[in-house]
Amino acid sequence: MSVIWNKLIECKDEIIHIFNEQAVEFEEPGLAHFNNDTWVNRVWRNDHVRRAHIDVVDARESKGLWMMHVCVFPVLNNPGPIYGFDVIAGKNKMTGAFHDFSASADIDNPMIAGYKEAVADFIPTKQRQLPEWATNIFTDKMLAAGNVSTEEEAVAIIELALNNLRAYFDEIGEFTGAGNVDLVTAAQNYYCHNQQQNPHTPRTMKSLGLNEADVDKFCTDMLFPKINT
Repeated sequence: MSVIWNKLIECKDEIIHIFNEQAVEFEEPGLAHFNNDTWVNRVWRNDHVRRAHIDVVDARESKGLWMMHVCVFPVLNNPGPIYGFDVIAGKNKMTGAFHDFSASADIDNPMIAGYKEAVADFIPTKQRQLPEWATNIFTDKMLAAGNVSTEEEAVAIIELALNNLRAYFDEIGEFTGAGNVDLVTAAQNYYCHNQQQNPHTPRTMKSLGLNEADVDKFCTDMLFPKINT
């Protein structure tokens, strides 16, 4: 029995519940190929969010690892931030957990200030250092924790991510219509471009036993898809 895994699976279920409550699930072309018993990919949208994505790889039995990626993009006339939460965990610890409200076309958006206030008191036991591609897009208060081995710290991270996701959906609609579509599109594409520079994601997914060609296509076209302009 793994307390960490159990808490994360409860977290995954709650995220899906929030997405179902706040948005409508839809079939994104090509994504069904990456949705099966061990690899889950689902997307939702509403009037204020164009893509709410959850990606889970359950390799507990085969590799002793479990990975989740969650990302929420506003619609293109909304300059609000991009929600992100990523975690990879073995049986006894989270080897990495990352969470942020990343600026889109408005670096002074009040939601980012609210996020920073929410995470201000959380200090990871082990702070992960971020590479350049990450510092290009994440806030200076991004939660980046490594070697999370206690239930207390794991629960604190999960509760922050869930509470901030609820707040995100409560607040993001306030900014719909306030953004310039071209600027928001460029900002979201910049975010996706930098995320695609992360070499750890495809490497980790392949190490979990996923097909290499599938992982390459997924990381290029599905994980952080750029908007065609």
